[in-house]
Amino acid sequence: MSSTEGQPSRGNVIERAGEGIADVVERWMPSPFLFAIILTYIVFLVGIVVEGQGPTEMVFFWYDGFWDFLTFGMQMVLIIMTGFVIAYHPRVNDALQRLAALPNESGQAVVLVGVVSMTLAWVHWGLSLVVGAIFAREMGKAAYRNDIPIHYPLLCVAGYMGLGLTWHWGLSGSAPLLLATPGNEFVELGVIDAPLGTSATIFSTYALALTASSIVFAAIVLYLLSPSPDRSRPITEYIPEEDLFETASDGNADDLSADDTPVEDESAEHSREEPVPADLIDNSRLLGGLIALTGVGVIVWEFATQGLDALNLNVLNFAFLFVGVAIYTRPAVYRERFGEASSAAAGIILLFPFFAGIQGMMAGSGLAETMAEGLLAVSTTETFPVIAWLTAALVNLFVPSGGGEWIVLGPSVLEAAHELGIETGHATMAYAVGDAHTNLLNPFWAIPLLAITRIRAREMFGYAISMLLALVPFLAVALYVIPY
Repeated sequence: MSSTEGQPSRGNVIERAGEGIADVVERWMPSPFLFAIILTYIVFLVGIVVEGQGPTEMVFFWYDGFWDFLTFGMQMVLIIMTGFVIAYHPRVNDALQRLAALPNESGQAVVLVGVVSMTLAWVHWGLSLVVGAIFAREMGKAAYRNDIPIHYPLLCVAGYMGLGLTWHWGLSGSAPLLLATPGNEFVELGVIDAPLGTSATIFSTYALALTASSIVFAAIVLYLLSPSPDRSRPITEYIPEEDLFETASDGNADDLSADDTPVEDESAEHSREEPVPADLIDNSRLLGGLIALTGVGVIVWEFATQGLDALNLNVLNFAFLFVGVAIYTRPAVYRERFGEASSAAAGIILLFPFFAGIQGMMAGSGLAETMAEGLLAVSTTETFPVIAWLTAALVNLFVPSGGGEWIVLGPSVLEAAHELGIETGHATMAYAVGDAHTNLLNPFWAIPLLAITRIRAREMFGYAISMLLALVPFLAVALYVIPY
């Protein structure tokens, strides 16, 4: 990619396409909250026109939907908050800073952030979202220090790639974990006879092959999308330099030393020279360690007795909750970190009821079922995985909640799969990628990343949409040819 002196290089075709899309999105994309409101009106009108529902009925479908998934919403908040707390531990942050020092050019840096994000998303999507955001920020800082020209918006997209591709195939995937949970809605509805273990979904060779090949392909596209040095925007265009390198406001747990010295309780009216018994109890490693060992012991027992099929949403949250206690040890410190994590979950707490309301309109009006049945009706045994992916991708634009969406669409997807002789695990994992894929268009799950990286959705989602489009032909082929 050479250029004449004084003129910017044109770049490869993928780079130029990414820049063009980014320019359009930066001008037109609304904020995540307004995005949710606009989608609410769209679904409201479509429900009236397509399903013949009255305006009053649609309003009450919307109202009823607001509170349908409070349990699931709390599970999602715990996933992101436990991920946040672990990600912001000083030793984790120190490891990210060491990794950020490795690349010596922008393409390498973007790929490294993307691979870390996608790999961690397979383990825990909340951890991936927070670590990906922190790593993108740390990489941007390291590049600025080392005079490496790097495009910060693309770096932020790389940190978000786990939510846009691999999370729903992994250990925190809502659809496979929901099927594995005893007494789940699918068993109660008679769609499946008994809970489906994760050996048939997350740990199937099909899902593992999809995950590995997708990470490789996405890494290549991220590298090709990286703008030339003369067109790169450094982190300092989004975060003032005085804020970026100010230790006190860096947001990476700098107020917690390597030996986990506890943060002073903000409610204290004055400092004490000598700790009182209450302080000693609050910061007791013995009490924290014992409860942590108890929780970790329960998880070890569950997996020892049930194998990989023990994994479900409750087990996952329980495990990460007590892993957090184990690495911080002191209860007071862990409480402080959870208080900080609430800011990362605030946007989700606000927006989740609105998207649940959209889901209520889609489910109550019959629109979700109509969309699913219309797409699945044209599928064959060979094309079903591709159609299941497209179905989930389309509906996820309106309802970006993997588990909530699966509760509504899952019965239609699985019934169609059974009619075609497709195994439940195969159908579920094909569907799962669609639910993740269009997170690259809907900014709902990017809210914590936006807060950490201090970038606006419209400044980064042009490149997210470029990744979405680049993945379409790859996913179509992969879903079609990889055997279950």
